Amino acid sequence: MLDSILLALSPYLLLVTTAGVCLGIIWGALPGLSTTMAMGLLIGLSAGMGQNSAICFMLGVYTGSVFGGAISAVLINIPGTPDAVPTMIEGHQLAQRGEGGQALGMAIASSFIGGWVGIILLVAFIPLLLTFALNFRSWEMFLLALTGILVAGTMSTGEMPLKGWISGWLGMLVAFVGLDAIHATPRFTFGTFALFDGISYVPVLIGLFGLAEILRTLPSPSAPTIPSGVDRVVPPLRMIMKYFKSAVRSGVLGTVIGAIPGAGANVASFLSYDIGRRRASPEERAKWGKGSYEAIVCAETANNANIGGSMLPTLALGIPGNAAAAALLAALTLKNVVVGPTIETDHPGLIYFIYAALVVANMIMYVAALMLIRPCVRLFSLPRGILMPLILPVCIIGAYSVKLSIFDVWIMFAAGIFGWLMSRFKFPVAPMVLGVILAPLADESLRRSLFIFEDKSWSYVASQWIGTVLIIFIALVIIDGIRRLFSKPSDPSKAAV
Repeated sequence: MLDSILLALSPYLLLVTTAGVCLGIIWGALPGLSTTMAMGLLIGLSAGMGQNSAICFMLGVYTGSVFGGAISAVLINIPGTPDAVPTMIEGHQLAQRGEGGQALGMAIASSFIGGWVGIILLVAFIPLLLTFALNFRSWEMFLLALTGILVAGTMSTGEMPLKGWISGWLGMLVAFVGLDAIHATPRFTFGTFALFDGISYVPVLIGLFGLAEILRTLPSPSAPTIPSGVDRVVPPLRMIMKYFKSAVRSGVLGTVIGAIPGAGANVASFLSYDIGRRRASPEERAKWGKGSYEAIVCAETANNANIGGSMLPTLALGIPGNAAAAALLAALTLKNVVVGPTIETDHPGLIYFIYAALVVANMIMYVAALMLIRPCVRLFSLPRGILMPLILPVCIIGAYSVKLSIFDVWIMFAAGIFGWLMSRFKFPVAPMVLGVILAPLADESLRRSLFIFEDKSWSYVASQWIGTVLIIFIALVIIDGIRRLFSKPSDPSKAAV
């Protein structure tokens, strides 16, 4: 572990991590540019890096972008990322009273604490999860991949889970294009030689989160009015200690939610915000919705702890905890790193390096956030008509750089148009991303398990207790989804979350 920390603290990797964190903060601060979009686009920059550099860079982007959304949320009442909405509700009220700097300072401190809670729980529980995951064979891995897609679809769409499931199946269909991994039989290639190698998930990610976002936001009005400046940013220590208990509770909650495939930082942020309101003192509860520092602490701690939580299933099972973790998994795959139950034997010392990279990224995030608040404010003055077209070359370069293939650029454009159409018809994109990532695992695992079960009885299949538990869980998810499909939500605002 010590060697991994020293390696992560080497000058070059420190520089790479700092670059990733700063890009993430700036990206997250710009309205409409989500964490997942940042991860999907900037993955192209990591393609030319070494393994350790790519890990440090992508974890830096992940850590920085999750916090970055709080800057625009507090100062201009526009959440840079979806999980910053609770911070926007409370923080902008404080900014209007001249306390915007201190609100951002509490958001930074909370994000720092949340990052540490997520890392500590990740280090504490991943050995247990890895030991448990070694019992997962082909049948269990297929069911686990299926569970991730179903849960992602259900969590992304509220009362309309069918749209989320359809999105996940479409992602799986995209992943099935090309030669199958067992018999090398062409599937959905339509006689096109360029499709024999399959559709790379990187241009699909860039198109769905980059180009689609450009198409969605370009017609929008220009930038809002920005404040002239901010007051003191670093909050007093007594204020941090006052809400420390709430921060720890929200951090644990955010980590647990992050470990659930499909439940992203926005779910963690909203849920922690609601629970924090219920557990707050009467005096503090009266401030909720009118400018509460405790509410900011709850939301920001939860969404940053979500990072460590999302790494649990990603590293231990190879199942991304959310769409951003899926992009990180894609970056690891580009470096021929296969995560899962055997990560410690296949890549000795790698998991400790990831721990160290997360620690370093979290520490750099705290310093960089304090330094970048004021420069970020200036970026808000850029009209969307100028900002969004500047992102297009980044999308093209990112798609082309993976395989140096112009075909991938066309795939990116097609995915972008398709992602825009999905948003027009209210279909979530995150389940499709998980479908693209998890489909190869589900496909190979199912076919291997069918070979194994060919001469076995149904009682033998049922005796695989982990698989049986997963089947029961899948059935419960489907039943719950059907129930929500035919029931109207009592609170429209909750359904939207």
